[in-house]
Amino acid sequence: MNTHPGPRASTRGRKWFSHPNRLLLAGLVTATAALSLVAAQVAMAGPPTPTVPDQIKVGDGNKVFLVGHAVGVQIYTCNGSTWSSAVPRANLYGDNGKLIITHFRGPTWQAKDGSRAAGTVVNKVNLDRTAIDWVLLSTTTTPGPDGDRLVDTSFIQRIHTAGGLTPPAADCNAATANTVVEAPYTADYVFWKHSAA
Repeated sequence: MNTHPGPRASTRGRKWFSHPNRLLLAGLVTATAALSLVAAQVAMAGPPTPTVPDQIKVGDGNKVFLVGHAVGVQIYTCNGSTWSSAVPRANLYGDNGKLIITHFRGPTWQAKDGSRAAGTVVNKVNLDRTAIDWVLLSTTTTPGPDGDRLVDTSFIQRIHTAGGLTPPAADCNAATANTVVEAPYTADYVFWKHSAA
């Protein structure tokens, strides 16, 4: 026998909005907002600061704003007795695999917008005898016709190098004068700017 008179239809469909479900919904909204805030802060913070030897650390008041992964060659020319200093030719790619910068004689880096950073060696250190040095360079910059991506660059580090070594000294002599050797290399280039920039 039914001891509860009348239909219960009036409570149907409201269970989803019960007190525990309202708390769950509020929690999800709060968590989503917090994750969005964290993502925005990470995006504003830029790439992480690399771990490097003291000789090539960048001082306080600067922060990393761009990292390019280089694939290219170090070019050496024999003058009849010694190899020249290296001349780079490389493409730098972003984490997404897209070309962002070209690197060439100077040493100079040019972004796709035409802006440039020219480097002067501050210090270097060798961590692997089978690879070129890790280097810290100070920069001078110029805007490009289509933008100024590299204009605020204060320092550039070349790290995580592989290959690119000068050919053996014995391979440069009078008989091999004017020989040009392109030594393949890879490296990461870390671009810094002043923290207030």
